[in-house]
Amino acid sequence: MPLTLPQMFHLHQCYPPSRALDVKSLLRDGFDRKSLASQIRPGMRVAVGVGSRGIANLPEILDAVLNLLRASGAEPFILPAMGSHGGATPQGQQNLLAGFGITPETHAPFNTSMDVDQIGTFGDGYPVVFSRAALEADAIVILNRIKPHTDFFGHLGSGIQKMLVIGFGKHVGAANAHRAAMQLGHEAVIRETAKTILGKVPVLFAVAILEDQHHQTHDLRVIPGDEILKEEDALFVKSQQLLPRLPFSNIDLLIVDELGKEISGTGMDTNVIGRGVFGYISSLQPQGSLQHPHISRIFVRDLTPSTRGNAIGIGLADFTTTRLVNAINRDYTYTNSLTSLGLACAKIPLYFDTDREALDRALGSLITEPANDLRIVRIKNTLSLDHMLVSERLTLDIDPSLPVVIDPHPQTLDFDAESNLLPLSALKEAK
Repeated sequence: MPLTLPQMFHLHQCYPPSRALDVKSLLRDGFDRKSLASQIRPGMRVAVGVGSRGIANLPEILDAVLNLLRASGAEPFILPAMGSHGGATPQGQQNLLAGFGITPETHAPFNTSMDVDQIGTFGDGYPVVFSRAALEADAIVILNRIKPHTDFFGHLGSGIQKMLVIGFGKHVGAANAHRAAMQLGHEAVIRETAKTILGKVPVLFAVAILEDQHHQTHDLRVIPGDEILKEEDALFVKSQQLLPRLPFSNIDLLIVDELGKEISGTGMDTNVIGRGVFGYISSLQPQGSLQHPHISRIFVRDLTPSTRGNAIGIGLADFTTTRLVNAINRDYTYTNSLTSLGLACAKIPLYFDTDREALDRALGSLITEPANDLRIVRIKNTLSLDHMLVSERLTLDIDPSLPVVIDPHPQTLDFDAESNLLPLSALKEAK
């Protein structure tokens, strides 16, 4: 049967507008308020850990931090603190940072060594390792975004402590942490390992970054090393409130234009799509957690350029394209998957040569319904949820109390000459 698609409508989630922040002033105020300059000696070598996430304004934030350190007499260098990402190679990790516009020429010298040393143990003898290059520095600074994790639920997620354990742990530390987490749980491992690290490593301060629902910087906090364990919990609660979500309880087909490691640790944020590494999130989340939609089919069209072939998370989709499969860097993807023990995230779903065929097969795999009854959503990625296309049925299903605006003029999912969907440029221009 020929592919029949329902009419689509532009939906705008009316999140509060992003804050106008002066990054330099905000960081300077936090730096001065905590009297951090007094802890810096002239010539002190400071390792500044930067991860692999696509954080808004990251080059500007990093530049401001480096300038604060230099103005106090320190000699900072950049250390990729990203565990096994980039294929767990020095060049691969340097390439990831270059994709964000962060290079030795634009910011500071790099030390990309993957070597680690054991600095202690926790629990029943689980080893704690840390970057040798960071240990050889006089002090350490950490930059990371705080947000709910994609693999586990609790009172801690991605952030400062996780970067200390898994990012600065390099490939060895990331593998150790994930293995221990299979027995003890992720949160317990991160908390206990971070506590050991903070007791042995000279962490000068951390910059905790919060982002809003528009994927823009919402707040920046300068946290001295001895306050990280206390302060991160409160910031995590705030990050949960800022997480964007899909405004529906049931979706037949979710079309995701792009997947990437810089978008989420699992390529697509499991907190958005309701699917986790170990199954549907609704069956895993603790009582009282925010609910997630049930999505029958997910079709992912492409990888982002910045992910450099790391397709971790493609296993959470049901359908994809031949061009995405051909773009996969198996070394990067498999290294990440084997290190995290999330093997399902690297599995290849059904794939087809064109978007039209993939959509045809995806819709054909659903219980047969008239086209007008299909619940279809198209998004750019799981970070960009303020604008999306939704089918007519979903415009009728949506909770009227939600702060959304739906354009009454219908659109169609049009294809180019190669039978692939046209870009969502209209969404970028929508106000």
